[in-house]
Amino acid sequence: MTPVHFAFSSAFVLGLTGLAFHRAHLLSALLCLEAMMLSLFIALSLWSLQLDSTSFSAAPMFLLAFSACEASVGLALLVAVSRTHGSDRLQSLNLLRC
Repeated sequence: MTPVHFAFSSAFVLGLTGLAFHRAHLLSALLCLEAMMLSLFIALSLWSLQLDSTSFSAAPMFLLAFSACEASVGLALLVAVSRTHGSDRLQSLNLLRC
């Protein structure tokens, strides 16, 4: 395993452990998801560069566009939750009330 592969795989695992253990606030969960998406973007970009193929060059851009859409929806949900519930703590949310 090269140091570059180790770096982006450890970034993905770090985002995953952050999502698993630090879920107190919705913002921290969204940041962990964004870190995971960015590490996947880097991995897909490096994979398409290693193959030297132009057919795989659009895939990282689609993933980046999807990540931007996911971030905007997550921030809109964060604003809506903080306006209705007063905080972004995940334990104060009740799915039966929403």
